[in-house]
Amino acid sequence: MTTHREPLDSVVDTVGETPLVRIHASPDEVPVYAKLESFNPGASVKDRIGKYMLEQMLASGDLPEGGTVVEPTAGNTGIGFAVAANQLGIRAVFVVPERFSVEKQTLMRALGADVVNTPTEDGMGGAIDRAHQLADELDDAVVPQQFSNPLNPEAHYETTAPEVYDALDDEVGALVAGCGTAGTLMGLARYGRERHPDTFVTAVEPVGSLYARLHGRDVEEGAYKTEGIGTHDPATNELFDPDVVNEIVQIGDHETHAEMQRLAAEEGHLVASSSAANALAALDVAERAAAGELDLPYDSVVTVFPDSSERYLSKGVYGDFESWEG
Repeated sequence: MTTHREPLDSVVDTVGETPLVRIHASPDEVPVYAKLESFNPGASVKDRIGKYMLEQMLASGDLPEGGTVVEPTAGNTGIGFAVAANQLGIRAVFVVPERFSVEKQTLMRALGADVVNTPTEDGMGGAIDRAHQLADELDDAVVPQQFSNPLNPEAHYETTAPEVYDALDDEVGALVAGCGTAGTLMGLARYGRERHPDTFVTAVEPVGSLYARLHGRDVEEGAYKTEGIGTHDPATNELFDPDVVNEIVQIGDHETHAEMQRLAAEEGHLVASSSAANALAALDVAERAAAGELDLPYDSVVTVFPDSSERYLSKGVYGDFESWEG
């Protein structure tokens, strides 16, 4: 948890230094640790890229002082950008597919941002196209484009990864994270492989997502309820590098829903579906390592819990599976 003994100048100064907590369901021989990103001021991992990308773009001149950022986002990135933009004198406009969390969109507006909805059936590709159209119509507007901007994984290479490795004295055997933009996993993987080339890297996606095709697997496209990770068009996920990933694991919605409820009831983690999918994949890596099926450089697995379940309560995350709205 971020701790400060002196007053801070701005809420953006509280981004990062989130807790790393053991998942108790993991084997004693190979513990799993989760980075709890809901402790950020905007309550998600996307606060990191919001702060880092805007500060870097202002410093380089790519974003003019007092300019506008227009970003396609499923929600948390919008909140992260809005928290930072609010304090940096930047206007924020977000393009969000209709089906995504009402809570997230409400929070973006509360932070002073404008939200533009696009049809659910157009996916993130449609949101990306609309964001670029809007940027062309506005003065001093840029699209940070979290799906392709190298500042996204760089934010995690510079902040998230060092925090993890400092906490575990550089002894990290495997890194496991869900891929939406893939920025979190790519930043962690690059940092980890520099410290030990045999670091095992697992990408996580829902069943129905298509990242696995980048590893040559003939997976079928389908709808999924898990939110914030996965892709229906890998061509838009330019940051993902299949060469630094050992495996791409698909987790079904039923399993994810059950794990969300288990994490809350048994371990006190009020986390959302992407966290639950990450937990299941990380626990599987740890169990295989403990059984001698995987040879990790160190006996530890690290994953990320990107946000809190509170953002999805209106979608019935803690009801039965049929009542859960993805």
